[in-house]
Amino acid sequence: MTAGAGLLASDVPLAEAYDLALVDLDGVAYRGHLPIDHAAASLTAARSGGMRLVFVTNNASREPEEVAGQLTGLDIPTDADEVMTAAQACAALLTTRLDPGAKVLVVGGKGLVTAVRAAGFEVVESADEEPDAVAQGYAPEVGWTQLAEAAYAVGRGAWHVASNLDLSLPTARGFAPGNGALVGAVRAATGVVPDSAGKPSPTMYRLAVERAAASRPLVIGDRLDTDLAGARGGGYPGLHVLTGVSTARDAVLAVPGERPSYLAADLRALLAPHAAPELADGWYVCGSAAARVSDGELRLDGEGIDLVRAACAAAWAAVDGGQDLDPASVPELTV
Repeated sequence: MTAGAGLLASDVPLAEAYDLALVDLDGVAYRGHLPIDHAAASLTAARSGGMRLVFVTNNASREPEEVAGQLTGLDIPTDADEVMTAAQACAALLTTRLDPGAKVLVVGGKGLVTAVRAAGFEVVESADEEPDAVAQGYAPEVGWTQLAEAAYAVGRGAWHVASNLDLSLPTARGFAPGNGALVGAVRAATGVVPDSAGKPSPTMYRLAVERAAASRPLVIGDRLDTDLAGARGGGYPGLHVLTGVSTARDAVLAVPGERPSYLAADLRALLAPHAAPELADGWYVCGSAAARVSDGELRLDGEGIDLVRAACAAAWAAVDGGQDLDPASVPELTV
């Protein structure tokens, strides 16, 4: 099943309509080290109903076993083979160009080191060892020394591959610099644009779908520019939950390549049918809510998640049809 151009409808709960959920971690299953309300119960219920889960994360610093352990500790029992990390995707991307035994300078945590070694490459620590590639992923310990070695190697011709390009990283205290910010330092020093294995590239989704032999996958994420852009890029339906980075207003203003197929307040949406807005007398109507764009302004009637869905339908249709939409007319929407 592939994603349509706008919001989709489902007459049955999403956990019945799709056989595999590709679930983001930060902002969806948990926030930092804290649980997100309804996440554990909803994922457990979806799994009990037959939906398989694979947790897909742009975090490349940790081993799948560590991620599985954290999820299990948050009442989401998970095995390591149910985790797909950006480190694994990065190593898979390296295999498309490098021969087994090639030297790779790894800048990142042990998860990336393990993945690169498991893919058959020799891990080195210095640009003077003439690596064929630089694999760069986020880890809290990454500092100037490692970034400098990466810049030296890339400047000498090594292939630069990033596990992901997330500029920010959600933590319990707020947003911190992500791998994209660190990759940016190497790019600024070398002028070389890196390739990326993580979201929004659909590589991880494809690998996870192949691993699970799934036929009806659903991507679940909180970031439009990574999770949902990756879903669109891979042709997978995407569920945007409003428990993380991207807000309801962000969804209304989303560019076509980042738009979700479904919208919900949280993961309880897996256990419920989804209505799609319908056009009636110039208004996009969803449940008891309605929205339209008139004279370049978004006009709203109603509240809750149905209003967000109606607003998205009205805004997307207007913009795609060549109308102007004043972003100032789009308020912060609460659910």
